[in-house]
Amino acid sequence: MHTKNQNLLPWLRVFLIALSAFIFNTTEFVPVGMLANLGESFGMRPAEVGPMLTIYAWIVALASLPVMLLLANFERRRLMLGVFALFVASHVISAMATSYNMLLVSRVGIAFAHSVFWSISVAMAVRMAPKGKGAVAISLLGTGTVLAMVMGVPLGRVVGEWFGWRTTFGGIGVISGVLMLALWRWLPTLPVSNSGNLSSLPEIARNKPLLSLYLLTAIIVTAHFTAYTYLEPLIQRVWNLSADVTTWALMTYGAAGIVGSLLFSRLQPRHPNTLLILGFGLLALCLSMLSRSGVGIFQLFPGVALWGAVMMTVALALQTRALEYGSKATDITMAIYSGIFNVGIGGGALLGSQVVLHYGAAKNGLVALAVISFGLLPLWYLVRKKRTDDTEPELVQVPS
Repeated sequence: MHTKNQNLLPWLRVFLIALSAFIFNTTEFVPVGMLANLGESFGMRPAEVGPMLTIYAWIVALASLPVMLLLANFERRRLMLGVFALFVASHVISAMATSYNMLLVSRVGIAFAHSVFWSISVAMAVRMAPKGKGAVAISLLGTGTVLAMVMGVPLGRVVGEWFGWRTTFGGIGVISGVLMLALWRWLPTLPVSNSGNLSSLPEIARNKPLLSLYLLTAIIVTAHFTAYTYLEPLIQRVWNLSADVTTWALMTYGAAGIVGSLLFSRLQPRHPNTLLILGFGLLALCLSMLSRSGVGIFQLFPGVALWGAVMMTVALALQTRALEYGSKATDITMAIYSGIFNVGIGGGALLGSQVVLHYGAAKNGLVALAVISFGLLPLWYLVRKKRTDDTEPELVQVPS
């Protein structure tokens, strides 16, 4: 029995990190489904509340690298518990917010916690997994991310509709507190290993494939969130569909991400270039379809399903290449990647809000399509680079 428990313990630890990924991604995107409720509470329009996502994302973007350089030598278990303490306290403030500015302050705290979590979580999961199971550990983190879109964001929206958005944020805080106790109980001491430091930056700056990947990531994520952030007003105000349809559409989008994750695991090892090219093209197609008028439920649900599957596949493909190209300084590479990803989220949310305010939500798809077209050049470079390589990308195994 003792041996069996010892074999299960590493997977329990990885599961706790994956569950943490679920919580962090849920709280980042749950405002997307509650823009109308938040606006009503503070006497604001949804497009005026939307920049809250931009502020959150840009704080993560700006903080990820400097904060990780500052905390590079902190033992990882203690650092993760500190991250959760800030995360829980900030959600308490969110639930008690009496003004939009107070809510923004609470989201700043959550954003700082987010910036550290995504810089260290991947490497921690790989280190705690059984030997040779690092790829499975990363896949579990991806599953946590997908389930946040499938369950977390829609459930947060439902709770917000029934009990108010404060209950949503308060509930996340309570669940996070329980998870923090579990991490305190079962996480092992994890000394710093292969994290990188300030001296890693010049090497990263000379890494052309990694820089091209960062650029492509920023473009794709900006285009995606230009449209995705304001999917709610597009469905309800332009296509005249109900709030319930919006909830189910968000759930369909998230559920399709599981399909995208499975496709990625099957196709990436053998056809990395085909997967990235096809994903890029299908994502552009999905964004272009958002500009159509008179969309009904029979067009909406297949469309968001394709969109969700494709976006998850592309995101995992980009992350895999980041791990490959930056394997000598994993934490610093992923801190920069997380920061750039959030530049895209914030830039897309801001751009989308301006389009909605000045031209209407119906135009977001066309603007997003224009943005993603700039990704053709870095995409071409990465595909060409991969064709000249002798080996296919492998998921990084972080030394224990």
